Amino acid sequence: MSKDETLYRIKEIAEQLNLSLKAVRRHILAGELVSVKIGGVHHISADALNDFLSSQKQSSRYESISPQRKAKVQKKDEVNWIDIESKWSKPGKSKYTSADLFCGAGGMTYGFQLAGFKPLCGLDYFKEAGDTYKRNFKHPHILGDITQEKVKRNFVETVEQQLKGAPLTVLSGGFPCQGFSMSGSRIIEDPRNSLYKDMLDIISRLQPEWIVAENVKGLRSMLKGKVEEKIVNDIKALGYEVNVTTLNAADYEVPQKRQRVIFIANRIGKTNYHPSPLLTPDQYVTTRMAIKDLIKLPDNKAINHVRARHSGEMKERLAAVPEGKSLYENYSDSWKKCPWDEASCTIKENHGGVNIHPIEPRVITVREMARLQSFPDDFIFEGSKGKQMVQIGNAVPPLMAKAIGLAIRKSMRRK
Repeated sequence: MSKDETLYRIKEIAEQLNLSLKAVRRHILAGELVSVKIGGVHHISADALNDFLSSQKQSSRYESISPQRKAKVQKKDEVNWIDIESKWSKPGKSKYTSADLFCGAGGMTYGFQLAGFKPLCGLDYFKEAGDTYKRNFKHPHILGDITQEKVKRNFVETVEQQLKGAPLTVLSGGFPCQGFSMSGSRIIEDPRNSLYKDMLDIISRLQPEWIVAENVKGLRSMLKGKVEEKIVNDIKALGYEVNVTTLNAADYEVPQKRQRVIFIANRIGKTNYHPSPLLTPDQYVTTRMAIKDLIKLPDNKAINHVRARHSGEMKERLAAVPEGKSLYENYSDSWKKCPWDEASCTIKENHGGVNIHPIEPRVITVREMARLQSFPDDFIFEGSKGKQMVQIGNAVPPLMAKAIGLAIRKSMRRK
Protein backbone atom coordinates (compact mmCIF):
# COMPACT_ATOMS: atom_id res chain seq x y z
CA MET A 1 0.00 0.00 0.00
CA SER A 2 1.52 3.35 -1.01
CA LYS A 3 1.67 6.27 1.38
CA ASP A 4 -0.51 8.38 -0.89
CA GLU A 5 -3.25 5.82 -1.35
CA THR A 6 -6.74 6.97 -0.40
CA LEU A 7 -8.42 5.06 2.43
CA TYR A 8 -12.12 5.00 3.22
CA ARG A 9 -13.98 4.21 6.42
CA ILE A 10 -16.92 1.83 6.65
CA LYS A 11 -19.34 4.75 6.83
CA GLU A 12 -17.97 6.25 3.60
CA ILE A 13 -18.20 2.93 1.78
CA ALA A 14 -21.76 2.48 3.03
CA GLU A 15 -22.72 5.92 1.74
CA GLN A 16 -21.16 5.33 -1.66
CA LEU A 17 -22.72 1.91 -2.15
CA ASN A 18 -26.11 2.75 -0.60
CA LEU A 19 -25.61 -0.06 1.91
CA SER A 20 -26.11 -0.22 5.66
CA LEU A 21 -23.10 -0.21 7.96
CA LYS A 22 -23.93 -3.78 8.94
CA ALA A 23 -23.94 -4.89 5.31
CA VAL A 24 -20.47 -3.43 4.74
CA ARG A 25 -19.17 -5.14 7.89
CA ARG A 26 -20.62 -8.44 6.68
CA HIS A 27 -18.71 -8.11 3.40
CA ILE A 28 -15.52 -7.44 5.38
CA LEU A 29 -16.06 -10.41 7.69
CA ALA A 30 -16.77 -12.63 4.67
CA GLY A 31 -13.46 -11.58 3.12
CA GLU A 32 -15.21 -10.06 0.12
CA LEU A 33 -14.09 -6.52 0.97
CA VAL A 34 -10.48 -6.31 2.16
CA SER A 35 -9.74 -3.83 4.95
CA VAL A 36 -6.85 -2.81 7.17
CA LYS A 37 -7.12 -1.64 10.74
CA ILE A 38 -5.62 1.66 11.86
CA GLY A 39 -6.13 2.49 15.50
CA GLY A 40 -8.69 -0.30 15.73
CA VAL A 41 -10.81 1.17 12.91
CA HIS A 42 -11.40 -0.55 9.56
CA HIS A 43 -10.12 1.30 6.47
CA ILE A 44 -10.61 0.22 2.86
CA SER A 45 -8.27 1.19 0.03
CA ALA A 46 -9.49 2.32 -3.38
CA ASP A 47 -7.96 -0.82 -4.93
CA ALA A 48 -9.84 -3.02 -2.45
CA LEU A 49 -13.05 -1.20 -3.29
CA ASN A 50 -12.42 -1.70 -7.01
CA ASP A 51 -11.79 -5.41 -6.46
CA PHE A 52 -15.01 -5.67 -4.48
CA LEU A 53 -17.02 -3.93 -7.20
CA SER A 54 -15.51 -6.24 -9.81
CA SER A 55 -16.44 -9.26 -7.73
CA GLN A 56 -19.99 -7.98 -7.61
CA LYS A 57 -19.86 -7.73 -11.42
CA GLN A 58 -20.69 -4.03 -11.10
CA SER A 59 -24.41 -4.65 -10.91
CA SER A 60 -26.76 -1.71 -11.46
CA ARG A 61 -26.85 -1.32 -7.70
CA TYR A 62 -23.33 0.13 -7.81
CA GLU A 63 -23.42 2.04 -11.10
CA SER A 64 -23.18 5.37 -9.32
CA ILE A 65 -19.84 4.65 -7.63
CA SER A 66 -16.71 6.61 -8.42
CA PRO A 67 -14.14 4.77 -6.26
CA GLN A 68 -11.36 7.32 -6.60
CA ARG A 69 -13.73 10.16 -5.68
CA LYS A 70 -11.49 12.57 -7.58
CA ALA A 71 -13.59 13.31 -10.64
CA LYS A 72 -14.03 17.04 -11.08
CA VAL A 73 -16.76 18.76 -12.97
CA GLN A 74 -15.11 20.76 -15.72
CA LYS A 75 -17.49 23.63 -16.16
CA LYS A 76 -17.43 27.34 -15.60
CA ASP A 77 -19.76 28.67 -12.95
CA GLU A 78 -22.05 31.53 -13.88
CA VAL A 79 -21.20 33.76 -10.94
CA ASN A 80 -22.16 37.36 -10.22
CA TRP A 81 -19.57 38.76 -7.81
CA ILE A 82 -20.23 41.85 -5.71
CA ASP A 83 -17.95 43.92 -3.50
CA ILE A 84 -19.07 43.90 0.15
CA GLU A 85 -16.03 45.59 1.67
CA SER A 86 -17.71 48.97 2.21
CA LYS A 87 -20.34 47.40 4.50
CA TRP A 88 -18.14 44.80 6.16
CA SER A 89 -17.19 46.71 9.31
CA LYS A 90 -20.54 48.40 9.94
CA PRO A 91 -23.34 46.65 8.07
CA GLY A 92 -26.06 48.19 10.24
CA LYS A 93 -29.47 46.71 10.97
CA SER A 94 -32.07 46.09 8.31
CA LYS A 95 -35.69 45.04 7.90
CA TYR A 96 -34.61 41.71 6.41
CA THR A 97 -35.36 38.39 8.12
CA SER A 98 -33.83 34.91 8.08
CA ALA A 99 -34.61 31.38 9.20
CA ASP A 100 -32.29 28.38 9.30
CA LEU A 101 -32.92 24.68 8.61
CA PHE A 102 -30.38 22.09 9.83
CA CYS A 103 -29.11 25.00 11.90
CA GLY A 104 -26.83 23.04 14.25
CA ALA A 105 -25.22 25.37 16.78
CA GLY A 106 -26.07 28.39 14.65
CA GLY A 107 -23.08 29.35 12.51
CA MET A 108 -25.21 30.42 9.55
CA THR A 109 -27.74 32.10 11.85
CA TYR A 110 -25.05 34.09 13.64
CA GLY A 111 -23.45 35.14 10.37
CA PHE A 112 -26.72 36.51 8.99
CA GLN A 113 -27.30 38.28 12.29
CA LEU A 114 -23.88 39.92 11.92
CA ALA A 115 -24.97 41.02 8.44
CA GLY A 116 -27.96 42.88 9.92
CA PHE A 117 -30.69 40.28 9.41
CA LYS A 118 -33.27 39.44 12.09
CA PRO A 119 -33.23 35.66 12.71
CA LEU A 120 -36.68 34.22 13.36
CA CYS A 121 -36.23 30.50 13.98
CA GLY A 122 -33.80 27.59 13.78
CA LEU A 123 -34.55 23.89 13.33
CA ASP A 124 -32.37 20.87 14.05
CA TYR A 125 -32.63 17.42 15.66
CA PHE A 126 -29.24 17.54 17.48
CA LYS A 127 -30.14 18.15 21.14
CA GLU A 128 -26.81 19.53 22.35
CA ALA A 129 -26.59 21.83 19.34
CA GLY A 130 -30.10 23.02 20.21
CA ASP A 131 -28.97 23.78 23.75
CA THR A 132 -26.10 25.83 22.33
CA TYR A 133 -28.44 27.63 19.93
CA LYS A 134 -30.90 28.54 22.69
CA ARG A 135 -28.10 29.81 24.91
CA ASN A 136 -26.73 32.18 22.26
CA PHE A 137 -29.90 33.42 20.53
CA LYS A 138 -33.14 34.91 21.80
CA HIS A 139 -35.43 33.79 18.99
CA PRO A 140 -37.19 30.38 18.88
CA HIS A 141 -35.45 27.09 18.22
CA ILE A 142 -37.32 23.92 17.30
CA LEU A 143 -35.77 20.61 18.29
CA GLY A 144 -37.09 17.85 16.12
CA ASP A 145 -36.95 15.63 13.06
CA ILE A 146 -37.67 17.63 9.90
CA THR A 147 -39.17 14.52 8.29
CA GLN A 148 -42.06 14.64 10.78
CA GLU A 149 -45.04 16.66 9.56
CA LYS A 150 -45.74 18.15 13.00
CA VAL A 151 -42.16 19.43 13.22
CA LYS A 152 -42.30 21.02 9.77
CA ARG A 153 -45.65 22.57 10.56
CA ASN A 154 -44.33 23.92 13.87
CA PHE A 155 -41.36 25.52 12.11
CA VAL A 156 -43.46 27.09 9.35
CA GLU A 157 -46.07 28.41 11.79
CA THR A 158 -43.41 29.80 14.13
CA VAL A 159 -41.80 31.73 11.29
CA GLU A 160 -45.13 32.95 9.90
CA GLN A 161 -46.28 34.20 13.31
CA GLN A 162 -43.25 36.42 13.60
CA LEU A 163 -43.49 37.67 10.02
CA LYS A 164 -47.06 38.90 10.57
CA GLY A 165 -47.85 38.74 6.88
CA ALA A 166 -44.50 39.99 5.60
CA PRO A 167 -42.38 37.75 3.35
CA LEU A 168 -39.43 35.83 4.76
CA THR A 169 -36.26 37.27 3.25
CA VAL A 170 -33.89 34.29 3.47
CA LEU A 171 -34.30 30.61 4.25
CA SER A 172 -30.95 28.84 4.64
CA GLY A 173 -29.91 25.26 5.19
CA GLY A 174 -27.02 22.85 4.84
CA PHE A 175 -28.85 19.69 3.80
CA PRO A 176 -27.41 16.13 3.74
CA CYS A 177 -26.91 14.79 0.21
CA GLN A 178 -25.44 11.29 0.44
CA GLY A 179 -28.48 9.43 -0.85
CA PHE A 180 -28.23 10.06 -4.59
CA SER A 181 -27.46 7.28 -7.06
CA MET A 182 -28.07 6.46 -10.72
CA SER A 183 -30.38 4.08 -12.48
CA GLY A 184 -29.50 4.23 -16.15
CA SER A 185 -29.64 7.92 -17.04
CA ARG A 186 -31.98 8.78 -14.16
CA ILE A 187 -31.00 10.03 -10.70
CA ILE A 188 -32.76 8.14 -7.95
CA GLU A 189 -32.91 8.89 -4.25
CA ASP A 190 -32.92 6.66 -1.20
CA PRO A 191 -34.62 7.42 2.16
CA ARG A 192 -31.64 9.46 3.39
CA ASN A 193 -32.64 12.17 0.94
CA SER A 194 -35.96 12.72 2.65
CA LEU A 195 -34.17 15.55 4.47
CA TYR A 196 -33.43 17.26 1.16
CA LYS A 197 -37.02 16.75 0.01
CA ASP A 198 -38.33 18.16 3.28
CA MET A 199 -36.26 21.29 2.78
CA LEU A 200 -37.87 21.73 -0.64
CA ASP A 201 -41.27 21.19 0.99
CA ILE A 202 -40.64 23.96 3.54
CA ILE A 203 -39.42 26.27 0.76
CA SER A 204 -42.68 25.70 -1.11
CA ARG A 205 -44.71 26.46 2.02
CA LEU A 206 -42.86 29.56 3.24
CA GLN A 207 -41.98 30.97 -0.19
CA PRO A 208 -38.91 32.88 1.04
CA GLU A 209 -37.61 35.59 -1.26
CA TRP A 210 -34.13 34.06 -1.10
CA ILE A 211 -32.65 30.62 -0.55
CA VAL A 212 -29.09 29.93 0.60
CA ALA A 213 -28.02 26.29 0.57
CA GLU A 214 -24.58 25.19 1.78
CA ASN A 215 -22.80 21.90 1.29
CA VAL A 216 -19.41 20.24 1.03
CA LYS A 217 -17.37 20.89 -2.09
CA GLY A 218 -17.50 17.19 -2.99
CA LEU A 219 -21.18 17.51 -3.87
CA ARG A 220 -20.14 19.15 -7.13
CA SER A 221 -18.49 16.02 -8.46
CA MET A 222 -21.16 13.56 -7.27
CA LEU A 223 -22.41 11.50 -10.23
CA LYS A 224 -20.25 13.67 -12.51
CA GLY A 225 -22.16 16.83 -11.65
CA LYS A 226 -25.65 15.42 -12.04
CA VAL A 227 -26.49 15.84 -8.33
CA GLU A 228 -25.73 19.56 -8.47
CA GLU A 229 -27.74 19.82 -11.69
CA LYS A 230 -30.71 18.12 -10.04
CA ILE A 231 -30.59 20.42 -7.00
CA VAL A 232 -30.52 23.50 -9.26
CA ASN A 233 -33.43 22.19 -11.34
CA ASP A 234 -35.48 21.28 -8.25
CA ILE A 235 -35.06 24.80 -6.85
CA LYS A 236 -35.88 26.33 -10.23
CA ALA A 237 -39.06 24.26 -10.34
CA LEU A 238 -40.20 26.15 -7.23
CA GLY A 239 -39.91 29.47 -9.09
CA TYR A 240 -36.37 30.55 -8.27
CA GLU A 241 -33.36 31.60 -10.32
CA VAL A 242 -30.22 29.87 -9.05
CA ASN A 243 -26.48 30.51 -9.12
CA VAL A 244 -23.89 28.28 -7.50
CA THR A 245 -20.16 28.37 -6.89
CA THR A 246 -17.54 27.37 -4.34
CA LEU A 247 -16.42 29.83 -1.67
CA ASN A 248 -13.33 29.67 0.54
CA ALA A 249 -13.99 30.80 4.10
CA ALA A 250 -10.44 32.21 4.39
CA ASP A 251 -11.37 34.85 1.79
CA TYR A 252 -13.72 36.41 4.37
CA GLU A 253 -11.40 36.72 7.39
CA VAL A 254 -12.07 33.21 8.68
CA PRO A 255 -8.68 31.84 9.86
CA GLN A 256 -9.30 28.59 8.02
CA LYS A 257 -9.15 27.26 4.46
CA ARG A 258 -12.61 25.77 4.26
CA GLN A 259 -14.23 25.39 0.86
CA ARG A 260 -17.98 25.04 0.59
CA VAL A 261 -20.40 25.02 -2.33
CA ILE A 262 -22.97 27.79 -1.94
CA PHE A 263 -26.30 27.89 -3.80
CA ILE A 264 -27.97 31.32 -3.86
CA ALA A 265 -31.45 31.65 -5.33
CA ASN A 266 -34.25 34.22 -5.40
CA ARG A 267 -37.78 34.47 -6.79
CA ILE A 268 -38.13 38.29 -6.85
CA GLY A 269 -36.20 39.15 -9.99
CA LYS A 270 -32.96 40.20 -8.30
CA THR A 271 -29.41 39.21 -9.26
CA ASN A 272 -27.92 36.36 -7.27
CA TYR A 273 -24.65 37.82 -6.03
CA HIS A 274 -21.84 35.90 -4.36
CA PRO A 275 -19.51 38.01 -2.19
CA SER A 276 -16.18 38.96 -3.72
CA PRO A 277 -13.20 37.89 -1.58
CA LEU A 278 -12.11 40.40 1.04
CA LEU A 279 -8.60 39.00 1.31
CA THR A 280 -5.98 37.55 -1.00
CA PRO A 281 -4.11 34.40 0.11
CA ASP A 282 -1.11 36.42 1.31
CA GLN A 283 -3.48 38.40 3.59
CA TYR A 284 -5.27 35.44 5.21
CA VAL A 285 -5.77 35.42 8.98
CA THR A 286 -3.35 32.77 10.27
CA THR A 287 -3.67 30.16 12.99
CA ARG A 288 -1.09 32.12 14.99
CA MET A 289 -3.18 35.30 14.80
CA ALA A 290 -6.32 33.46 15.83
CA ILE A 291 -5.24 31.34 18.79
CA LYS A 292 -1.74 32.36 19.97
CA ASP A 293 -3.07 34.16 23.06
CA LEU A 294 -4.92 31.04 24.19
CA ILE A 295 -1.62 29.20 24.79
CA LYS A 296 -1.07 31.27 27.94
CA LEU A 297 -4.67 31.04 29.08
CA PRO A 298 -5.28 28.43 31.81
CA ASP A 299 -8.00 25.84 31.28
CA ASN A 300 -11.40 27.46 31.66
CA LYS A 301 -14.46 25.30 31.24
CA ALA A 302 -16.72 28.35 31.25
CA ILE A 303 -15.39 29.40 27.83
CA ASN A 304 -14.90 25.86 26.46
CA HIS A 305 -11.11 26.04 26.78
CA VAL A 306 -9.99 22.74 28.36
CA ARG A 307 -6.88 21.00 27.07
CA ALA A 308 -6.95 17.28 26.28
CA ARG A 309 -4.81 15.00 28.43
CA HIS A 310 -2.50 12.79 26.39
CA SER A 311 -0.02 10.16 27.47
CA GLY A 312 3.69 10.92 27.23
CA GLU A 313 3.99 8.65 24.21
CA MET A 314 1.08 10.33 22.44
CA LYS A 315 2.57 13.77 23.14
CA GLU A 316 5.79 12.70 21.46
CA ARG A 317 3.89 11.41 18.45
CA LEU A 318 1.82 14.60 18.16
CA ALA A 319 4.90 16.82 18.45
CA ALA A 320 6.58 14.91 15.61
CA VAL A 321 3.74 15.45 13.12
CA PRO A 322 4.72 18.06 10.49
CA GLU A 323 2.40 21.01 9.96
CA GLY A 324 -0.34 20.21 7.50
CA LYS A 325 0.15 16.46 7.93
CA SER A 326 -1.84 13.84 9.82
CA LEU A 327 -0.82 11.66 12.73
CA TYR A 328 -1.97 8.64 10.72
CA GLU A 329 -0.49 7.94 7.30
CA ASN A 330 -2.99 7.38 4.50
CA TYR A 331 -5.77 9.00 6.51
CA SER A 332 -5.65 12.78 6.47
CA ASP A 333 -9.19 13.69 7.50
CA SER A 334 -8.42 13.69 11.21
CA TRP A 335 -5.54 14.31 13.62
CA LYS A 336 -4.14 16.86 11.19
CA LYS A 337 -1.74 19.54 12.45
CA CYS A 338 -2.79 23.11 11.74
CA PRO A 339 -0.16 25.29 10.02
CA TRP A 340 0.96 28.07 12.37
CA ASP A 341 1.67 30.89 9.92
CA GLU A 342 -1.08 30.14 7.41
CA ALA A 343 -4.83 29.96 7.60
CA SER A 344 -5.69 26.68 9.31
CA CYS A 345 -6.56 23.51 7.44
CA THR A 346 -10.25 22.58 7.55
CA ILE A 347 -11.54 22.23 11.10
CA LYS A 348 -13.52 19.08 11.74
CA GLU A 349 -14.35 16.50 14.36
CA ASN A 350 -13.93 12.99 13.04
CA HIS A 351 -14.85 10.31 15.59
CA GLY A 352 -12.63 11.85 18.25
CA GLY A 353 -9.87 12.82 15.83
CA VAL A 354 -9.57 16.59 15.83
CA ASN A 355 -6.88 18.98 14.65
CA ILE A 356 -3.46 19.02 16.30
CA HIS A 357 -2.14 22.20 17.87
CA PRO A 358 0.92 23.47 15.92
CA ILE A 359 2.88 24.52 19.03
CA GLU A 360 1.75 22.36 21.94
CA PRO A 361 1.73 18.52 21.77
CA ARG A 362 -2.04 18.11 21.99
CA VAL A 363 -5.21 18.46 20.00
CA ILE A 364 -6.78 21.90 19.95
CA THR A 365 -9.42 22.86 22.51
CA VAL A 366 -13.07 23.57 21.80
CA ARG A 367 -12.43 27.31 22.10
CA GLU A 368 -9.51 27.11 19.69
CA MET A 369 -11.74 25.23 17.25
CA ALA A 370 -14.38 27.93 17.66
CA ARG A 371 -11.83 30.70 17.03
CA LEU A 372 -10.68 28.99 13.83
CA GLN A 373 -14.31 28.81 12.72
CA SER A 374 -14.70 32.56 13.48
CA PHE A 375 -17.07 32.19 16.45
CA PRO A 376 -16.56 34.93 19.07
CA ASP A 377 -15.42 34.02 22.58
CA ASP A 378 -18.82 34.82 24.10
CA PHE A 379 -20.48 32.20 21.90
CA ILE A 380 -20.56 29.30 24.37
CA PHE A 381 -21.13 25.67 23.36
CA GLU A 382 -23.22 23.25 25.43
CA GLY A 383 -22.97 19.49 25.93
CA SER A 384 -20.02 17.20 26.49
CA LYS A 385 -16.66 18.15 25.03
CA GLY A 386 -17.10 15.64 22.21
CA LYS A 387 -20.55 17.01 21.35
CA GLN A 388 -19.19 20.55 21.37
CA MET A 389 -16.49 19.57 18.87
CA VAL A 390 -19.06 17.96 16.57
CA GLN A 391 -21.13 21.16 16.65
CA ILE A 392 -18.17 23.33 15.70
CA GLY A 393 -16.85 20.94 13.06
CA ASN A 394 -20.25 20.86 11.35
CA ALA A 395 -20.88 24.61 11.55
CA VAL A 396 -20.88 27.18 8.78
CA PRO A 397 -18.18 29.75 9.64
CA PRO A 398 -20.14 32.82 10.79
CA LEU A 399 -17.96 35.31 8.90
CA MET A 400 -18.52 33.46 5.62
CA ALA A 401 -22.27 33.51 6.29
CA LYS A 402 -22.00 37.24 7.08
CA ALA A 403 -20.40 37.81 3.66
CA ILE A 404 -23.24 35.95 1.94
CA GLY A 405 -25.81 37.97 3.89
CA LEU A 406 -24.18 41.25 2.88
CA ALA A 407 -24.15 40.18 -0.78
CA ILE A 408 -27.91 39.55 -0.57
CA ARG A 409 -28.49 42.91 1.12
CA LYS A 410 -26.62 44.72 -1.67
CA SER A 411 -28.68 42.88 -4.27
CA MET A 412 -31.92 43.88 -2.52
CA ARG A 413 -30.92 47.55 -2.71
CA ARG A 414 -30.11 47.42 -6.42
CA LYS A 415 -32.84 48.11 -8.95
